[in-house]
Amino acid sequence: MPGSTRIRLIEPADAVRIAAHRTRDAEALRRWEPERPAGFLTPEGQAERIETLLARYRAGSSWPGVVLADGQVIGQVTVLDIRPEPHMRRGTVGYWIAGAAQNRGHAGRALGLVLQVMTGELGLRRAEAATRLENLASHQVLRRNGFSPYGIAHSSIFIDGSWRDDLLWERNLGDTAEPPRTSR
Repeated sequence: MPGSTRIRLIEPADAVRIAAHRTRDAEALRRWEPERPAGFLTPEGQAERIETLLARYRAGSSWPGVVLADGQVIGQVTVLDIRPEPHMRRGTVGYWIAGAAQNRGHAGRALGLVLQVMTGELGLRRAEAATRLENLASHQVLRRNGFSPYGIAHSSIFIDGSWRDDLLWERNLGDTAEPPRTSR
């Protein structure tokens, strides 16, 4: 059901559910993500990662969210590298959906929802993303949400034993964000 996808800020209690998804999907994710340190897939490793994300959120440099379907955590959507300066005001978005919940439109709806957070709560004017060249499903999600490819970052990430290229994506979020206030 299209209305069943929601997002919210991540919470420490989400660590157990995220660890379970990531452990179950570890082999499938291996082709898309860099090698992780020992303990990453454990609830404790995820709790530590969530605390780091929330510290960055409190510092204003990220907005870490979870994707929910029928009230259950099924993935994450995060805005990283938030740059609020007047000449940039951008953020980089990333997302993943648990294998059991894929191919149901959750990634596209979650991305659409986080774009609303980016323009509203965060006041950003530009969204960026990066995908592996062969990740056609993610390309579709981005295109459906108004992103356009604008370049290739060669040898930008070490995954599964070799350096890989990323396709870079952008979307202008328009003039809906309030301009920054300057003090005099």
